[in-house]
Amino acid sequence: MSKSSELVRGNLLAILADNSFHSGEALGATLGISRAAISNHIKVLSSLGLDIFSVTGKGYSLAQPLSLLRVSEINKHLATSHEIEVEVLNVIDSTNQYLKDKSGQIKNGHTCLAEAQTAGRGRHGRKWVSPYAASLYLSMHWSFAGGYSVLGGLSLAIGVAIVDALNQCGVHGLQLKWPNDIYAQGKKLAGILIEVEGQIGSKCQAIIGIGLNVALPKDTQEIGQPWIDLSQLNDTLIDRNVLAGKLIRELTKSLSLFENNGLEPFVKKWRDLDIYANQAIKLIVGQNTITGIGRGIDTNGAIVLETEQGLKAYHGGEISVRAI
Repeated sequence: MSKSSELVRGNLLAILADNSFHSGEALGATLGISRAAISNHIKVLSSLGLDIFSVTGKGYSLAQPLSLLRVSEINKHLATSHEIEVEVLNVIDSTNQYLKDKSGQIKNGHTCLAEAQTAGRGRHGRKWVSPYAASLYLSMHWSFAGGYSVLGGLSLAIGVAIVDALNQCGVHGLQLKWPNDIYAQGKKLAGILIEVEGQIGSKCQAIIGIGLNVALPKDTQEIGQPWIDLSQLNDTLIDRNVLAGKLIRELTKSLSLFENNGLEPFVKKWRDLDIYANQAIKLIVGQNTITGIGRGIDTNGAIVLETEQGLKAYHGGEISVRAI
């Protein structure tokens, strides 16, 4: 997507954000392009997951009012001492990839958000469905001097931070699924993808990616598991700028705590939020399946299973957890 096309589409959305109908002719005149060009831009925006009505004689209108992310609005909800840069981009391939490409030039806590991703990804390389302005797609950079060895359980600490931020926004009844998912009413609300680069035994760079469903289009069919969004949990939809600010604030606070104290300060809260606490579950490890009763996590962040052989801890990025 060219810079000029992205600018036009951003301006077009700013006009349509009022939820009123605007004719193609009027939009073209305002933006200095033809009606045919307006139609083409509308098609591209629709392909990004925006629900846009097109009615002959009336023009175009968004199905729902659109609230766009703004750095100035997000900054209002950060701690007054927060000095780390927050970037808001329009449409990019992946917020994680964007920060990975900049990792040598940015400080701890540098955060990137995007309105849409064309190549968002989750755990095991799965696609993260990222329709325009429907969720939070956020990545934060953090460098750890201790290297890989100090990162055990990092995704669990991030999960606790996300729940804390959502609680501050009035969202309750949340649970955590090992190792990196946030659930509500038994359905996935958010996911975490942490990507780490560096040499063994030396400083490493972590990119913490978060996808949090806010108000997904009702016809979203690409997600391969039961999902839920914030619009289904609260009568009043939370402003994404408020949510982003509180989330960035909790993440920076929790990452500083984790850097100095490891997982220990987060263990009790994570266990209290464990969706599979004391339930029959199975761990899928490659071609093998291990069954038992979920007994939370140990102090290193490994999942603990009670089997016929007693309590056993399991850890590793290739383990999937399922209810029985």
